[in-house]
Amino acid sequence: MQRLRVAVVFGGRSAEHPISCVSAGAVLAALDRDRYDVVPVGITRAGAWVLPDPGLRLAIVDGALPEVTGGTAVTLVGDPAGPGLLRLDGGGERIGLDVVFPALHGTHGEDGTVQGLLEMSGIPYVGSGVFASAASMDKEFTKKLLTAAGLPQGDHVVLRDAAGALTADPGALDAAARQRLGLPVFVKPARAGSSIGITRVTDWAQFPEAVATAAAVDAKVVVEAAVPGREIECGVLAGPGGGPPEASLPAEIRLHPGTDWYDFAAKYLDDAADFDVPADLTAEQTRAVQEAARRAYLALDCRGLARVDFFLGAGPDGAERLVVNEVNTMPGFTPISMYPRMWAASGVDFAALVDRLVEVALAGVRATGPAAALDGTWA
Repeated sequence: MQRLRVAVVFGGRSAEHPISCVSAGAVLAALDRDRYDVVPVGITRAGAWVLPDPGLRLAIVDGALPEVTGGTAVTLVGDPAGPGLLRLDGGGERIGLDVVFPALHGTHGEDGTVQGLLEMSGIPYVGSGVFASAASMDKEFTKKLLTAAGLPQGDHVVLRDAAGALTADPGALDAAARQRLGLPVFVKPARAGSSIGITRVTDWAQFPEAVATAAAVDAKVVVEAAVPGREIECGVLAGPGGGPPEASLPAEIRLHPGTDWYDFAAKYLDDAADFDVPADLTAEQTRAVQEAARRAYLALDCRGLARVDFFLGAGPDGAERLVVNEVNTMPGFTPISMYPRMWAASGVDFAALVDRLVEVALAGVRATGPAAALDGTWA
């Protein structure tokens, strides 16, 4: 049987470039070379597509983050009649592709832009489509769609043109909004991940600097009230052949004493957290988390996979409350990432997980029109 040619695309123009590289390293290692002809494709921080130099190490080594810096220049062919890559080193060789695994995080990768490019090229790809990718990347619209689906959200305020708002009013939030949100608040770029550009504000005097930090990443900023509770995550994966979504066993992140919140350093550089996989939850709590994760996946029209992050704690009335924090359409695939660890605990190891995602990407091309029902089930 002829091997499928899979391109794993990584790096990119996002601030999450190095984490994308680490995710790709794990995916590349998991792809079975007896089944797949694998093509690593790097995108530099400037946006150039390359077949990277063989010596590129896609791992964090002694705190040093990997980066795509060079290689053989290629471009993605936009003609669906001959989809694939075109070498730009003079020979004009065309590299046909069966499927793309975009192991990209953040802007210009997880936000619908690369997905649109792949749609134009007619190449099947792993993960959500243009709309779901864009909506899930934008925290404002994620919250709107999840609220419409009846999924609880934390209190928040959106600052459009945050830098301009801050110039006009150094407070940038009126007294009523401050009183409603309380302290602490988290000031976040609306369209970023890996905790980049986020500040935990415990005094309103810190607020202008926090907004400026977030606005340096994205012009739109979200200010979120802190939601007390346990940090719970759950993976969602399309069923075999692209069937109804399945939810993994949930996991819990427990920060070490002295670590205020799960920032970039805590996630990737410091030994600052313990991970319970699976989480120590009752059967009822586990079912509630899994059901909410599936509902969030369907509400945002996700495809293939997603990781849904929650806070589980007591609401204002003292009753237990499950609040959706974020939805990630291309969660991390690094060796410490929660998504593959949750699925491993659920009986799907890393290699099988990658196989499933490639299978689902191809099944999405084969499934047409009425096969996909609006409620997320399959005819």
